[in-house]
Amino acid sequence: LTDAVRKHLDGILVQPYESIFGELSAMSVGLAESEGRLLVGKTASWALVEALGESNVDVDSSPIVLLKALKNATELAGMRKCHERDGAAMANYFGWLENELLHNGGNLKLSECDVADKLETLRREQDLCVGLSFSTISSVGANGAIIHYSPQRGSESLLDTSKMYLCDSGGQYLDGTTDVTRTYHFGEPTRWERECFTRVLKGHIALDMAVFPNGTSGFVLDPLARLPLWEIGLDFRHGTGHGVGSFLNVHEGPQGVGVRKHYADVGFRPGMTITNEPGYYQDGDFGIRIENTCVVVKTDTKFDYTNGNGYLTFEPVTMVPIQKKLILNELFTDRERQWLNAYHQTVWDRVSGRLDKGGLGYEWLKRETAPM
Repeated sequence: LTDAVRKHLDGILVQPYESIFGELSAMSVGLAESEGRLLVGKTASWALVEALGESNVDVDSSPIVLLKALKNATELAGMRKCHERDGAAMANYFGWLENELLHNGGNLKLSECDVADKLETLRREQDLCVGLSFSTISSVGANGAIIHYSPQRGSESLLDTSKMYLCDSGGQYLDGTTDVTRTYHFGEPTRWERECFTRVLKGHIALDMAVFPNGTSGFVLDPLARLPLWEIGLDFRHGTGHGVGSFLNVHEGPQGVGVRKHYADVGFRPGMTITNEPGYYQDGDFGIRIENTCVVVKTDTKFDYTNGNGYLTFEPVTMVPIQKKLILNELFTDRERQWLNAYHQTVWDRVSGRLDKGGLGYEWLKRETAPM
């Protein structure tokens, strides 16, 4: 621990990391004598439970975790505002990147790390930004098929306009945390790349447009994001969504969307956050992921079969365009096109005023949010 951290922890006893088992064993004696019990989360290490003594613990979800997941009005307002500023940083980034690759000689010269560093610089220029929410996944071509790829200096790839580019990134702001993934092609994508992208986007839109009873779990909703891929025998091997903290962890439970059994244990409630991030990964070739951070909100329905419990939907707060060039029009329905046009109009309305008019970011955003 640094001196600054020790000063911040003044009054708190800090013990060596390896002493945890001895401390828990000593605690178990007092618990047994008082007939007290310690609440232990379902994902706790068995070694910790064993040190405490199985008879001294109750295994259950912590109520604190659920309370943290339910954002208050201030946290929700901050979540929306920080994503607008983050959207401005992303527009400046992609406007700069496109210009460098197509007009300034950057193709096959800029590396994945070079452009990730540029994105961090642009993010830190935004008000209330204090850094990244996780290391940027800046991946070109085959590297995009490695789901949690992290470029390293000396072994990273160069950006290539003939290949797909996947960028998964986020920022920490004093009023919220962001997490966004976009996949772009700066050259001419193949028909197969466009079909895969379109099917991922169709799943993303289906989940975003879902209307469901209050308390429905992400385990139930997960197939909506996969059906367009399942139709032709494709899938992706990661969760579809996770909660996002408010200037806290970018991955925050207990809610989530996916096939893991524990996602069935927690239902969605108004005020929760969740990402919507289906993808497809073709080993050795390319990766696709489209991710928005969303807020769970109440919605009106013509009827209410829940006897007053109500219905919910997702409100995307990520404000970054989705590349239209990668969409295969014959697979895209009118309803999906309406969703995309409406989303892009919202992005333009909420982000354009934060950009320098006529600048690379502004012009890029104007073009990318134009109606299909």
